[in-house]
Amino acid sequence: MKPAFIFGTRPEIIKLVPVIRAFERRGVNPFLIHTGQHYDYEMSRVFLEELELDGIDYHLEVGSGTQAEQTGTAMIKIERVLMNERPDVTLVQGDTNTVLAGAISSVKLKIPVAHVEAGLRSLDRTMPEEINRILADHASEVLFAPTEEARKNLEREGITEGVYVVGNTVVDAVLQNSEMAEKKSDVLERFGLKPKEYILITAHRAENTDSRGNLRKLVEILEALPMRTIYPMHPRTRNRLKEFGLWKRISSIENLTITKPLGYLDFLRLEKNAFVIMTDSGGIQEESIILNVPCLTLRYNTERPETVKAGGNVLVGLEKERALGYLRRLMDDKEFYKRMAEAPNPFGDGKAGERIAKILLELHEKGELKVRSSRFI
Repeated sequence: MKPAFIFGTRPEIIKLVPVIRAFERRGVNPFLIHTGQHYDYEMSRVFLEELELDGIDYHLEVGSGTQAEQTGTAMIKIERVLMNERPDVTLVQGDTNTVLAGAISSVKLKIPVAHVEAGLRSLDRTMPEEINRILADHASEVLFAPTEEARKNLEREGITEGVYVVGNTVVDAVLQNSEMAEKKSDVLERFGLKPKEYILITAHRAENTDSRGNLRKLVEILEALPMRTIYPMHPRTRNRLKEFGLWKRISSIENLTITKPLGYLDFLRLEKNAFVIMTDSGGIQEESIILNVPCLTLRYNTERPETVKAGGNVLVGLEKERALGYLRRLMDDKEFYKRMAEAPNPFGDGKAGERIAKILLELHEKGELKVRSSRFI
């Protein structure tokens, strides 16, 4: 069997490595295509090194651009590779432009697509990621849903064949690397941080950073935080802050430390030891509940509603008083903090990668891994 993995961002790398390793343990060596959607060293290459993923077969160097530019360039370059390699299946993960480009390029060449983390829905079609995940799901033959809720989302859209609930590979990644992060990372010492005495924040989503008004609201929240805060900042966010004239203001916040994007082990250790995590990232909402750290999500909706239902995540949007209210409650009410921190992980047992590799190999052996003429036959 010849599987192709297509990825281009840090979350994709993190979540696909467990599947790649599961194939390798079965004697199957997949070939790897890196689109370069995250285009600088800190944003991607350091993750490859830390996760010992050094056998990239194709670096496509797509880089940045508008949504259409990035997706279109990736499609052109991916198609050339797939026409040359002719894999038995293409695996994509998540909801990035790389995922959309990989899925469409593959299915048009009659190469079946397996979508890892299928069925997530925020129900907000203004988000580019929502469009990507919907289109990728409908282009895929095999859909690996992380939860029963994700499976139901697919069912509501008429997708019932080829769907498998396997758990989320983020659990595999966190369980496999959290102990190593504690041993190898010195990030707390470098920044003078003490466990459970700081807030970790990330914000990079277009809806939060492409609007001057929303970015100003984010800065106002940061100015009001009553605890040491560390913010590993996406280059896009940094550029927007400068463009909107907010960089000087955010840089002057006394208890805020802004860093460049960090490696995976550094970031994992920061997450594990934070008092609370504030984020607009979907993957970090998942990681926080796995690591038993309360999460306040800087959005008004989420494609990870399981985290909210479990009690480990609260949607606060960019409403300063709401965010500060929950933060004060976490600081003052030990029982409330305990309930959020001990919310049950809804994403599985850390064996999703093994299940995915096993299912695909079995489908291939049966001759069932192919693009069907219709989902409804």
